[in-house]
Parts: sequence; structure tokens; C-alpha cells
Amino acid sequence: MEVAEKDGAATMRIQPRSGGAFPVTDFKITGNHLAVTWPHADAKAPAVSWELDIIEDRLNGQERRDGRIAAYLAGAHTPALDRKPPAAWNDPQPLFDGKDLTGWEPMGNAKNNWAAVNGELVNQAAGANLRTSRSFNDFKLHLEFNCPNDGNSGIYLRGRYEVQIEYQAADAASPLHSMGSIYSFIAPAINIARKPGAWESFDVTLVGRRVTVFRNRLKTIDNQEIPGPTGGALDANESEPGPFYLQGDHTGGMRFRNITVQVPKK
Repeated sequence: MEVAEKDGAATMRIQPRSGGAFPVTDFKITGNHLAVTWPHADAKAPAVSWELDIIEDRLNGQERRDGRIAAYLAGAHTPALDRKPPAAWNDPQPLFDGKDLTGWEPMGNAKNNWAAVNGELVNQAAGANLRTSRSFNDFKLHLEFNCPNDGNSGIYLRGRYEVQIEYQAADAASPLHSMGSIYSFIAPAINIARKPGAWESFDVTLVGRRVTVFRNRLKTIDNQEIPGPTGGALDANESEPGPFYLQGDHTGGMRFRNITVQVPKK
């Protein structure tokens, strides 16, 4: 949840566990008390409200559904993660050897459809997501990807921030959900022609929560701050290292190769 000030008025948006962030207009701040009513209530989804109080710099309160207490809530400030870029980086290290899934692990209970095929990391059908066995803090990532028409995937940085990979018509008109966006939070600064079925590349630098993205060697996001975890994040422990993970639960047909990482030189 984010509360901010814009043009002298308070604004709010909420990032649920999955999907995109959405704005909330029905909320009220009274001293240290925050009352929130979620949008989207209908016959299938009951009205949800939060009653929260700031106590010793933390949020504590209740979630109510149709007026009944459904959960007790607690929250803390997002960590600043205001770090300076390292003076130098180590040489690139491969994350995928082109031969098998060494260094990668399927996630959850869905069927694993990832395989090494002709030197490529291929998701043959929608199924499990795939994460690295190693975790990382600040890094430079390079990967090459081939996204089919109607394909939808993404790579999560530290398992928390999704760089979107998609060529679905549903997202074509939404810059915040388009290819190369930080899903729901940061749109690419320039438009690059769609290339379904062709090899493309991302070069991503993440230091703290500030991200720079090159797509096909063109800078599309320039040192922008990611406000918080995107939908599908493994957790909200932003001050801790985390893995890379590739989204495999939406569509099959995604192909990756030449995945490397650089970490700060000590």
C-alpha cells in the first residue's frame, strides 16, 4: 500500500499479492488512523475495508469483509535501499549452462515444463515458474529472450520486481503492462516495435531499488526507483537478497539464452 501527496491531496494505491496495482479513492486519514474501502466489490467479491492505526511507526489493524473481521493486519515502512552504485563489477557469470537446469529450481506444485533444448532454456507449456538456486543483491543482468505472439512471461529481480515480457493484445495499450515495463509501476520511456518470434535482449542494472533497463541496447528505463514489490513477488523482504525467477505459469513457448549476471567487485 502506498499513500502519497499529489497537488495538495492524498492519493493511494494498493498492490495485491497477484495482478497489477490499482488506485483507491475511498479512504480517510484522521490523525494516526487510516480507514480504507477497497474498490471492486460485487456479488462474487464482498466489500472489503481496512481499519488501521499507526503505532510506534507500524500499521496495525483489522480487515473486514461484509462488516465482519476477516483478518488482523500489520505493516511496516518500505526500506529505503538508497545505495550508491559500486565502483566496479565482476565479470559476467552464466546463470544457464545451455545443457540442463543446473542452478534452477521449479516453483510450487504445478508441472515443470522447463527444459534445456539446443542450448536454450525453453518453457514448453504453461506450468511452473522457475527460479535460480542462488540469490543476489545488487547486480547487472543480461538475458536474451524469444517471445511468441500472444506470449506472456516475465523475469523477477530478487524474486520481487517483474520486468514484463509479453506480446499479448490485452496489454498492447497499457504502457505499465507492456514489454519491458516494471509491471504496474514503471513504463518504458520509448516505444520499440513488437518483434514476436524474434530474439531480443534485456540488460538490467538493479542497485537498491533503482533500476535501469536496456532493451535491444536502447535505454528504456533510466535509474528509476521501484516503489515496491510487484504482483507475483515471492515475498516483501526487500532488504534481503533474492533469486531471479522466470514466469512460466501464463503461456508456453518462451525461450531464453545467454543469461548472465555481474555482481559488485569487492
